[in-house]
Amino acid sequence: MKKIKRLSPEESRKIALESAKTLLIESGPQAVTLKAVSQRIGKTHANLLHHFGSAYGLQKELAAYLTKSVCDNISDALIKMHEGELPARDLADMIFDAFSRDGAGALASWMLLTGNEDALNPIIEVIHDLVDQIIQSNNEYEKNDEILRKDTLQLVLLSMGDAMLGAPLAASLGLPRDAARKIAESILSQRFDDVN
Repeated sequence: MKKIKRLSPEESRKIALESAKTLLIESGPQAVTLKAVSQRIGKTHANLLHHFGSAYGLQKELAAYLTKSVCDNISDALIKMHEGELPARDLADMIFDAFSRDGAGALASWMLLTGNEDALNPIIEVIHDLVDQIIQSNNEYEKNDEILRKDTLQLVLLSMGDAMLGAPLAASLGLPRDAARKIAESILSQRFDDVN
């Protein structure tokens, strides 16, 4: 008889969050429900209620989970960029892909539209923590941290807006689809040059 391995609560939560992320990417934020996630991972609705409390709790934790993953990747990418191993465009693409392809923009929009603004707090906190980490690790940013904070605001809003209506707006203005990404690349290149 095969013994079934019991998952820790952390492992169960991670599996549920990965499933929710897949649902978000495949079908949009409205598909991220306790019922859909529980069906996908073969758990009961009650099991997910135990871990997240509600669909709102699941969505809030998904927002934090996505953002932490994105910010960890961006942090690693910034180190590579400062070492000359990563072009600014690759970092810009990573930021934009997080909001478009990976669903963070759709999830944030959904949270706002459904009145769950405080579910965005984890996103804001993780981005804030990343900026603080960058400032502490780079003397140039320590001297004028306001520049990094403004750049972060600009890049996040640019990538969020691009995820929501970048394609039709660029087309209506007669610009290439990646025009916003090129703007972000320019911001990152300029700042990188200023810091080094």
